[in-house]
Amino acid sequence: MKREIIQTNDGSTTIHLPEWNESYHSKHGAIQEAYHVFIKNGFSLFGGKPIAVLEIGFGTGLNCFITYLESKKNKQQIDYVGLEAYPVDLEEAMQMNYPEEIDADETVIFKQMHECLWEQKNTISENFTLTKRKQFFQDIENVATFDLIYFDAFGFRVQPELWSEEIFVAMFKALKPNGVLVTYACRTSIKKAMLSAGFSVEKLPGAPGKREMLRATKAL
Repeated sequence: MKREIIQTNDGSTTIHLPEWNESYHSKHGAIQEAYHVFIKNGFSLFGGKPIAVLEIGFGTGLNCFITYLESKKNKQQIDYVGLEAYPVDLEEAMQMNYPEEIDADETVIFKQMHECLWEQKNTISENFTLTKRKQFFQDIENVATFDLIYFDAFGFRVQPELWSEEIFVAMFKALKPNGVLVTYACRTSIKKAMLSAGFSVEKLPGAPGKREMLRATKAL
């Protein structure tokens, strides 16, 4: 499938798939969407406590990178696991301008995240470990492992099977009690799938260009 690098409205780049008319991040602003959905409405809830994070769709590494930057501010211990069935290659990843747009001093860390080995825990810094798993989302078997899930799969329009009740049952199992899942999406069928899986679900204001997003909690 053809892939092209495009610039989004906030000046940051993303990967676009013309055949699907789908991008890895919002065309309205890749960085601002990532901060709004995953940091403001997910990561920030944990107030500096050590947490385990699961990212569904490691992709360009943007969400991992900004989580590292946020954790660095508070010396917060993060055990980060990123799932990606079709990894972005290093050359393509390094065309993303995230370090330049956010913190150029951390370019080496961004590169390290893409160069480090798959299927093993890598020490990125004293407080941040990264495990990249080449795995289909349907094959997740973790139980009560994660505090927070970034659900950043391609959209329902192109891959509805990734937004099914079956997938969210696996997400529910993977979270610890009171764990949280956040996603940019807010389709009624997705909310229903989350509710059927056992989550408590709330709509929140979306990132620029999107009216709403969802946050699901494993409230027990």
